[in-house]
Amino acid sequence: MTITRYAALLRGINVGGNKKVPMAQLRPLVQGLGLRDVTTYLQSGNVTFAAGSGDEDSLAAAITRAIADTFGFPVDVLVRDHAYLAAVRDACPFPAAELEAKQLHVTYLSQAPDPDRYAGIDPSAHAPEDFRLGDRALYLYAPDGLGRSRLAEQLARPAVQKGLIATSRNWNTVVKLVELTRPAS
Repeated sequence: MTITRYAALLRGINVGGNKKVPMAQLRPLVQGLGLRDVTTYLQSGNVTFAAGSGDEDSLAAAITRAIADTFGFPVDVLVRDHAYLAAVRDACPFPAAELEAKQLHVTYLSQAPDPDRYAGIDPSAHAPEDFRLGDRALYLYAPDGLGRSRLAEQLARPAVQKGLIATSRNWNTVVKLVELTRPAS
């Protein structure tokens, strides 16, 4: 049986005191689903694990149900395998090695981004901030950080995000998730 390493990306937990999901409770919850080598990274909802069966969508659905059953509220979850996470890192259209991690973010999306969805956003109006679309991902360069980014506000508008699960990670986390999901040699 082939074992695949994955990262589950939880959206909107432990932010501003809302949707509290302690990592010490999340690890055994994910293990209880039959997933192995479960680790968490940071408090913002990153869980890595190994699975011998299942696909990204069914694994995400199982974790979503388990969180709702345990904590009593819904949490959007995306599951991505190591190969995908590495491909997103490697396809970064911005010079990641030259930037501070707080300046570069990836928003992981539940489906391929339709360019028409973003057509009304003029990056030049927010320069030097910029964004690019990738494979179920959006790359954002925000030189003053995400919290001060006016472009990030535009990209996160409900009309733009409608029907998508979208969750963002800074570049340090993007790189760390690739490391944490690397198959054992």
